Amino acid sequence: MSGTTLQAGRPALPVDPDRDCPLCPRLHDFIASWRAREPGWYNGPVRSFLPPEGEAAVRFLIVGLAPGVRGANRTGRPFTGDYAGELLYSTLKRFGMARGVFEARPDDSLELIGTAITNAVRCVPPDNKPVGAEINTCRSFLVPTIARFPNLKAILTLGSIGHQSTVRALGARVAAVPFKHGARCDVGNIAVFSSYHCSRYNTNTGVLTEEMFVNVFRDVAEFLQQ
Repeated sequence: MSGTTLQAGRPALPVDPDRDCPLCPRLHDFIASWRAREPGWYNGPVRSFLPPEGEAAVRFLIVGLAPGVRGANRTGRPFTGDYAGELLYSTLKRFGMARGVFEARPDDSLELIGTAITNAVRCVPPDNKPVGAEINTCRSFLVPTIARFPNLKAILTLGSIGHQSTVRALGARVAAVPFKHGARCDVGNIAVFSSYHCSRYNTNTGVLTEEMFVNVFRDVAEFLQQ
């Protein structure tokens, strides 16, 4: 496995799937088809994006849905290669949570500051829609991913699927922490903020405006300054 985290009284759990993770056959086969079609692409489970200072520096975690086929599945970095990344990273830079220049490729100068980014499902799903079994299976990586950050204070969930999986990963009931754009709920010692996903579909249809997205990050930034 590519990384592990220790939990008290339990064996180390992997924080990232293997390159050829077989746990979700549909996703495994879909990636295999893209490897044959685009052998120069990343085409694998996408690892979390961390700041250069490492795990201990992370106070804020963003949880998205899954890699896009021509986005992170192509580039290997969350939210890199599609419109969602343009909005996300520009907003992170606005609030001092990232630095450098985002050029939609993993070797640009963009770096995160005190922030990490991951997905509820690490492999690209057909039509951007993972099924319930895949979400549940990949939570076995989300749980130790959250646990790997000893100084984590806040999580932002993007979309209802990422939100629900995060809430379950934290050991809470979804009914007690429902998804609502702009909301904040505390789960244990973690503040969970939620936003509509910053996908092009949501922004084009007006479900999410840039102002709405920025306001969520303003709430997170104010919380982290406390």
